[in-house]
Amino acid sequence: MDKNSIQLISSINFWKGKINISSIKGGITNKNFLVADGSKKYFVRIGDDIPEHLVFRSNEVQASKAASKIGICPKLLFNEKSIQVFNYVEGKTFESEDIKKNLDNITKLIKKVHTKIPDQLIGQSVIFWVFHVIKNYKNFLDEHKSSYIKILPDLLNKALKLESISSPFEIVFSHNDLLPANFIQDQEKIWLIDWEYAGFNTPLFDLGGLASNNDFNENEEKYLLENYFEKKLSTELLIKYKAIKSASLLRETMWSMVSEITSNIEFDYKSYTAENLTKFNESFDEEFKIN
Repeated sequence: MDKNSIQLISSINFWKGKINISSIKGGITNKNFLVADGSKKYFVRIGDDIPEHLVFRSNEVQASKAASKIGICPKLLFNEKSIQVFNYVEGKTFESEDIKKNLDNITKLIKKVHTKIPDQLIGQSVIFWVFHVIKNYKNFLDEHKSSYIKILPDLLNKALKLESISSPFEIVFSHNDLLPANFIQDQEKIWLIDWEYAGFNTPLFDLGGLASNNDFNENEEKYLLENYFEKKLSTELLIKYKAIKSASLLRETMWSMVSEITSNIEFDYKSYTAENLTKFNESFDEEFKIN
C-alpha cells in the first residue's frame, strides 16, 4: 500500500478508534481498501474526478445514494473530496459463471436499476451516451497523439454506422459498467457496486455490456433479452442490441487506450486494449462489416 493512501484514510473524521487498513486488489480505475474500525468493517475507495472518462465523483455519490435507497448498493457513510466510505458487504464477488448461474436475479436487478433509481435521484445527473463517449475518446486520443491515431478514423466510422443502426433509442438510468466483480452476493441478496459511470443511456448498453463482459453465448443472450423485455425477441430488437453491444466493446477499447496515457494504476492497459479491440473487430465484422 502507498503511504499517501494510508495517510488520507487515517486522516478523515469518521473513525471511532484505531483502524487497520488492507488493500483490495482488482480495481483498474480506483484504489480500494478494507478498513477495520474495532469490530466494524468498511469499504473505502479513493479516486479523483477523471474528466477524460467523464467520471465526476459528485455524480457517483448521487447514484450510489439513490441505489442504496432502493436496497441494491451498500450505504455510503462518508464522502469527502476523493474518498468514499461504504458499509462493507461480506460476500462472494462474482465471476462470469456466477453471473450466468444467477441470470434471472441479475436481470431483475438490472431492471430495478433502470426503472427505480430515477425516482430517488437528487440534483443533476449525467447522460452517459455511449456514442458521445466514443467521440470524446477519439478527440482526446487525437489531441494527445496516441499511438492508435492511425486507426481512429476507421473506429469512428464504425461507431457512426452502429449509431445509425441502433436508433431511435429508449433512455433509462443505467449502471454502465456491469463487470462481474461489481456484483457481490451475501446471504440475503445480490448487491451492485461501483457507480462512477452511472447515467442515462439506452438499456441495451447495460445488457450488451453484461453479455460481452461475461462471454454470453447466443442462447444466453436471447434468454437475457426476452427475460428483460418480457416478450419474444424480434429481429429489429436483436439488430439494435447487437449494434449497442458492439459499441460497448468499442467504448471499452477506447477507454483502455485513454487509460494507457493517463492512468497511474498498476495494470496492463495495453494488453486490455488489444483484447477488447479484437473482440470489437470480431463483433463488428460478423454483423455490420462495411464493404
